Amino acid sequence: MSAAPAEQPLGNWPLIDEANQIMERLPGHRVEIIGGQILVSPPPDGAHARALTDLMVPFLRAGLHGERVKVLQGVGLWLQTGREDYAIPDLAVVDADFEDHHVENNCYDPIVFRLVLEVTSSNYQTDLRTKVTAYANSKLPVYVIVDRKHNRLHVLTDPVADDYDTHRIHAPGELVTLPESIGAEVTLDVTAVLAAAQRKQEPKQD
Repeated sequence: MSAAPAEQPLGNWPLIDEANQIMERLPGHRVEIIGGQILVSPPPDGAHARALTDLMVPFLRAGLHGERVKVLQGVGLWLQTGREDYAIPDLAVVDADFEDHHVENNCYDPIVFRLVLEVTSSNYQTDLRTKVTAYANSKLPVYVIVDRKHNRLHVLTDPVADDYDTHRIHAPGELVTLPESIGAEVTLDVTAVLAAAQRKQEPKQD
């Protein structure tokens, strides 16, 4: 999911307190802190939710939701980019003992994350730029982006400093096999993934 408006902290309150206040005022919104800035994302549209459900299927079929690994939506990730930074990726593959690695504010140590995935929304540059830097800096080994703006699937691997050494972009018609480091062989049908993520066209009014 992409972040929409950004809000600045008020007074001397910790950023996390500000973020939690915003969540209370805006139920259903996703609030993250990246690079010392609070980012607020509106509730996802139906196509966004449908894509995430469809995306879970190949991971589950591969056995990535059992005793050793879990597939989760919307679990908090404690970032290494700032003292209070955290993100809430749309989908994640994590070690099954992730709850033993709780850090703060319902967020978990990046060491337990094998893969994170985002489905872009209105402010797609957050997923394509800001989170690339944040996730690479936190050494997340695999980052997948369902890019609804450009109708592409991105697979980023091998984090180095603030970027990924390998960034492959896949178009409809391709089958993409993710790195086996996530715990099993998972192949994504780019056409099916992007089709599920596309919003239906609104009927024209006469």
